[in-house]
Amino acid sequence: MEAWNGIRALDYLETRPEVDKTKFGITGRSGGGAYSWWVAALDERIKVAVPTAGITTMKNHILDGAIEGHCDCMFHVNTERWDFDRLAALIAPRHLLIANTDDDAIFPLDGVVEIYNRTRALYRKIGQEPNIGLHIAEGPHKDTQPLNTGAFNWINRWLKGADRMDLIDEPARKMHEPRYLKVFTELPKDEKVTTVDEFFVPAFTAKAELPAKADWSKLRDGWLAALRRDCFRAWPESEPASAAATPKEFAAKGLRLVQVDFTSEADIPLTLWLLQRADMKPEALELVVLNALDDHGWDDFRALAAAAFPEQFPGATPNEKDFTEESKMLTGTKWAMAYVCPRGTGPTSWAALSPVKQTHLRRRLLLLGESLESGQVWDIRRAATTLRALPGFAKTPLWLQAEKTMAANALYASLFIPDVTRLDLHALPASQKDGPIYLNVLRHLDLPQAVALAAERSTVAIYSADEKPWSYAQSAAAKYGWGEKRVQVRKPIDAPAPATR
Repeated sequence: MEAWNGIRALDYLETRPEVDKTKFGITGRSGGGAYSWWVAALDERIKVAVPTAGITTMKNHILDGAIEGHCDCMFHVNTERWDFDRLAALIAPRHLLIANTDDDAIFPLDGVVEIYNRTRALYRKIGQEPNIGLHIAEGPHKDTQPLNTGAFNWINRWLKGADRMDLIDEPARKMHEPRYLKVFTELPKDEKVTTVDEFFVPAFTAKAELPAKADWSKLRDGWLAALRRDCFRAWPESEPASAAATPKEFAAKGLRLVQVDFTSEADIPLTLWLLQRADMKPEALELVVLNALDDHGWDDFRALAAAAFPEQFPGATPNEKDFTEESKMLTGTKWAMAYVCPRGTGPTSWAALSPVKQTHLRRRLLLLGESLESGQVWDIRRAATTLRALPGFAKTPLWLQAEKTMAANALYASLFIPDVTRLDLHALPASQKDGPIYLNVLRHLDLPQAVALAAERSTVAIYSADEKPWSYAQSAAAKYGWGEKRVQVRKPIDAPAPATR
């Protein structure tokens, strides 16, 4: 949005009779430095750019923690997972001076110099090395006269044709006192800045009518491709073979508990738990239900399992009632129940972190082209692969079950898991606006459309008091002949439990 404001400012300046539109330059510091990068990269009317304290490496931001000193206005939606030299490269071969102070905690000098060296190498390769410069002044993250003087010199040289040795005899002076820059005595009641994310980029709106049956496959394939390209870009290119440790088995009270530690992706170790009758061979099972747990679900499962397996769940208060119900269900059927806590939940929960720290972690992920929830979708997918790899489970009918935000994650995971027989989704949000967070998702589709995608492949049972949001998927099932029971909206229940067929 700020980049667009800058571009529109250029449009306005072009209308001014005193302005030479062939000689536009841009400069700014900190947030203004970031906007200088965006506008110069996007609009080639900018001939000279001096972004100051507005860029550094991804390493500085993510590993060194520089991002914790910034606000969201500093960053683009990094779907492409670029480091910042890619942004700098977009200004080449125009005149670019990278400026910074030498003791800036949120734009560290090593990162600034690294960006400069990488970008200078590009300028050199295209024969335009004189068009890039580096200006480092002494000081912290602050405007200083030496910093501004270097910017003025660069702009004078490349916009006004001055010699590099010419003296700058006009220092940076405040042109106006802050009180003269005040626009509103109070904010307008119809201000739109607070909700700009809801309209600046047009959001997906479902068409009033579903496409003809012959056109559905094209729409479906387009949505799936968009999800993989724009929302789940940070996933590995392909799903590797299951990297699970040797399962550990425990038996008590007529049940068998299997613990499988597996690697979802590099440095993301998770655990899959499996409960079934102790005397039931996996090959004899008619169904396995994979439960994707949030923190609340993990607490419930620990309490239930601790009633029979206290050593595997230290610190949990056994819930004998829930265990009895689970045991009765498992011993009376040929079912197994599997449980996984995706990253950021259960044993790896973020709940104990301060809200500020959680925000900083989320900003790191967004800058890497992902989100906590897009990683959780991958984890559910990997848990299903791990489950399928267990002896005897390769062909067992698979159901997925989850609630609230995790239900949406399970829904999307099902689109990338072969042969999911059914989804049981409890308190599924009616719109992506209520979660989970995936980059770009509302450019392409919303949760009702995701349900329709899943319903073509699986029975979907949604436990909700409001049937209206799911009419899109129900209409799709009816129109395309998937079956009248393919999308079921049922009354909510207090806690997720295996639904009847």
